[in-house]
Amino acid sequence: MRYPVPDIPPGEWRESELEVEKSRFIAWLCHAPDTAAFETLLAAARRTHPNASHHCSAFIAGPPGEQAAIGFADDGEPGGTAGRPMFQVLEGSGLGQVGCVVIRYFGGTKLGTGGLARAYAQAVGQGLETLPRREVVERTALRLRVDFAGEAEARAWLDGQAVPVEAAEYGADGVVLTAGWPRDIPVDLGPLEARLRGRVERLRPPTTQSNTAG
Repeated sequence: MRYPVPDIPPGEWRESELEVEKSRFIAWLCHAPDTAAFETLLAAARRTHPNASHHCSAFIAGPPGEQAAIGFADDGEPGGTAGRPMFQVLEGSGLGQVGCVVIRYFGGTKLGTGGLARAYAQAVGQGLETLPRREVVERTALRLRVDFAGEAEARAWLDGQAVPVEAAEYGADGVVLTAGWPRDIPVDLGPLEARLRGRVERLRPPTTQSNTAG
């Protein structure tokens, strides 16, 4: 699976601001590969803006369509007027691994439930417009044993498939290369076997899998 995520370093965020009826809505967006990254963002928002009226939030700490590592909160706003509209905008963006906090300073004019929902959704949407993005490629470990003479050829072939070599284990009779093969592409070693005249062996993968940015 391949999907876009925010291209933002850990512990950093992108900020944008919207004013509606003199209320300020400050949106912070971050890369949230896990819930801890989102919690770091929320804590920073509360620490930086301790006098704000609300710190509403939403996150998807996984791929688009994630059902488990998600969440949203109204933080004192009427139920359903902040966190859920924010989450719906994140969900509709097609992004994964994304977290958002909208900091509100009340301007003295009540917006009503519909007005609040629109304002929070608009604040997130505005932030997404300029959010830098990169693609994540979910990968699985592909382990190949080749002799020393075939290592360079195997590495060159994997590089041509845009498959990174993540580890190399050298032994007495050759090398085992561990490559990050995209999960959404079937493994076809036919071309490599032809180049190495069959001097390549696919080994059983380890039980752990990893996600790698592509």
